[in-house]
Amino acid sequence: MTRIAVIGGGRIGEALIAGLLESGRLSKDLVVVETHQERAHQIADRFGVRVTDDLADAAVGADLLVIAVKPGDVDAVLAPLGKAELGNDRDQVLVSLAAGVPTARLEGKLPAGFPVVRVMPNTPMLVGQGMSVIAPGRYARPQHLDLVSELLAAVGKVVTVAETQMDAVTAVSGSGPAYFFLVVEAMVDAGVGLGLTRDVATQLVVQTMIGSAALLDESGQTAAELRAAVTSPAGTTAAAMRELERGGVRSSFLEALVAAKQRSVEQGTSAE
Repeated sequence: MTRIAVIGGGRIGEALIAGLLESGRLSKDLVVVETHQERAHQIADRFGVRVTDDLADAAVGADLLVIAVKPGDVDAVLAPLGKAELGNDRDQVLVSLAAGVPTARLEGKLPAGFPVVRVMPNTPMLVGQGMSVIAPGRYARPQHLDLVSELLAAVGKVVTVAETQMDAVTAVSGSGPAYFFLVVEAMVDAGVGLGLTRDVATQLVVQTMIGSAALLDESGQTAAELRAAVTSPAGTTAAAMRELERGGVRSSFLEALVAAKQRSVEQGTSAE
C-alpha cells in the first residue's frame, strides 16, 4: 500500500484524510504532520492516524508527501524537507496543494530530480465533491500523475493540465465556489425581497442549484441547451434572462475571471 504523509492538519488536510479513509485507505498507511498540539490531538482522536510534529521523520517513510498548508507557510515546510534524506529507498513524490506556488520553486528546495506534482483543489473537497486539477513538474512521470489522481479521486474529480494553465484553473475552479456562493446569496436576498422568508428562499435556491448541477452533470446536454429548455418564448424565464443580459452578467464573469487569473499570476511571481 502507498504510504502517505499529509503535511498540515487544517481543513483541506483533514478533508483529504477523511476522504482517503472513507475510500478504503488504512489508517496505518497515513501520517499527519501538525505542529499545533490541540489540532494534532483532534486529528488523532477523530481519525485514528499517527500525528507527529517531526516533519523529516514522517516524510522519509512516505511514498507521497502532501503539502496541505497555506502558501505563506510553504517555506517552513521546504526547509526541513530539503535537509531530509528523501528518495533513498523509495520512489517518492511531492504533492503540493499550496495555491500559486510553482513546481520549480519546490523542486529547487528538494534533492535533484525529485518529482513534484502541483494541485489546485477547491473547498467542495470538504464534502467529497472537490475539483482537483493537477500539473506535473519537470521530473514527474505518468505513473506519478496516476498515483496523485488516485489519491485525489477520494475527495472528488481530477483533471490534468499543463502548469502554464494553472492560473486559469485557479480563476475558474479554485475561486469558483465563491462565485457560486455569491449567486446563491443574491438569489436568496432577491427571494426575501419578493416576500419569501429567508429560510424558504434558502431552501429553494440551494436545492435548485443542487438539482441543476446534477442535471447538467448527468444529462449529457450543455448548459446552453438546458437553459434554452427552461426558457419558453415570452415567458417568465425569458423576462429574467433579458434583465440578466442587460446587467452584463456574461461580461462581468469574464472580467472577474480575468482579474482572478492575473492575481494568480502575480502571487506566483512573488512566491518565486
